[in-house]
Amino acid sequence: MSRPLLRVRGLSKTFPGVRALQDVSLTVSSGEVVALLGHNGSGKSTLVKILAGVYDADDGAEIQVPAPESSGRGLHFIHQDLGLIASLTAVENIDLAKHLKKRALRPFRTRQERSHAKDLLARFGTDLDVTVPVSGLSPTERTLVAIARALGDWQSTHNVLILDEPTAALNADGVGSLFTAVRRLAADGTGVLFISHRLEEVVELADRVVVLRDGRVAAERLRGDFDRASLTELIAGGHFEGHRTASGRDFGPIRLRVEEVTGPELAGVSFTARAGEVLGISGLLGSGAETLTGAVFGSSARTSGRVLVDGTAIPPENPGAAVKTGVVLAPADRRRLGAFVTMTARENITLPLLSPLRRASGRLDFRAEKREARQWMDDVDVRPRGSIEKPFGLFSGGNQQKIVLGKWLRTRPKVLLLEEPTQGVDVGALAGIYQLIETAAADGAAVVVASSDTEELCRLCDRVLVLGQGRITAELSGRGLTEAELVRATLGGAEAAHPSFAHGGSR
Repeated sequence: MSRPLLRVRGLSKTFPGVRALQDVSLTVSSGEVVALLGHNGSGKSTLVKILAGVYDADDGAEIQVPAPESSGRGLHFIHQDLGLIASLTAVENIDLAKHLKKRALRPFRTRQERSHAKDLLARFGTDLDVTVPVSGLSPTERTLVAIARALGDWQSTHNVLILDEPTAALNADGVGSLFTAVRRLAADGTGVLFISHRLEEVVELADRVVVLRDGRVAAERLRGDFDRASLTELIAGGHFEGHRTASGRDFGPIRLRVEEVTGPELAGVSFTARAGEVLGISGLLGSGAETLTGAVFGSSARTSGRVLVDGTAIPPENPGAAVKTGVVLAPADRRRLGAFVTMTARENITLPLLSPLRRASGRLDFRAEKREARQWMDDVDVRPRGSIEKPFGLFSGGNQQKIVLGKWLRTRPKVLLLEEPTQGVDVGALAGIYQLIETAAADGAAVVVASSDTEELCRLCDRVLVLGQGRITAELSGRGLTEAELVRATLGGAEAAHPSFAHGGSR
């Protein structure tokens, strides 16, 4: 009988106003591959960050890891961002990590370290050239180097390897190679916690699945007791509300037209949005959903394709031209990219459009500016009332978002792009932000909402586009736009964009 390597009992985590995890328990045993599943916001990331020591769990939780003396906690993490130094070779990346753990650096002993790196990688059935810079390796080879670096010299029988979406950048052959390596590690006694949205891969690899939903363990199944269809149902759950109540708006003409746009994570995306429409963008990490709005606005690269607003083309990577054309963006990171943190609310709100506030001499009319700022802060319900001289960074998350929305709504945009519009916003501010979005659409803007919150998209949007590996894989609207269907389409989009594979062999 395999022994438990990682045991979690009664783990909870509370952030201000939010219970992210509640009484979560799980185990990972020697030689076992456990898949951790759940849709966005289920608590997976919080759990992994607690295991990694980024967050502390609430009092009362137990996390037990029988680790050898040399390996600390015995938990080794492979994230989507592998953390390799691209200019260094594979052997240098592996050796550097080992010396950092010992808090000592010395010159590389080339022959000895090369042999050590090749031996580590041989465990995965690969004989890649360890003297090549990591930048010249394939995504699969880079992933294997990261695993070798993480495990190092530690005894595999005491290790737990935590893989967070490890196949996101891999093609089908790469997935097969990675899974071969994972099987070999498990056969040697390593415990593996595998986090993935790709359910076909979970069915292929996992001995057991643990499903999180709303911060709790919703289900646990052994191999043979789950398939792709049953996992989809377990992740989606039975708590979804129906489709969005009709807005009652009549959509106008096409306001935004996106034609075959390519760029980071985008492989030829085309869509339209009409005046008065709220269009949602959904997708897993790496699907392109996070970069699409930036490519439209010009804050991130657009390598080909066209973006037109009312028939006028917007040049790529030119946010200034986008704003002049009537396109504005409220980014997900509002503190760093959406506002000037040390400037006042008044300055942030009026900055995008100062010309109406200037006198004939060209000088700013400060009384008019204060009056305008106060009016807009009242219109978007920023609290406390009248706090126009308060620095932006001192407002709550919800009030910061209202200020960002207020400054752009003041420009009467034709297209309003929103990234994670309620991220970090307390429950009390949600209704106000939703109302601002509805008002913008009612005033004739085409509103595009990119969000990882499926409930939010179903509540706000007239239509939702689902992206998978840079392409639109589904479109939901009307009675077909429910949270259950959106979760299924998002998971299905990952599968559709990442076709099934034959790994050879089975566990």
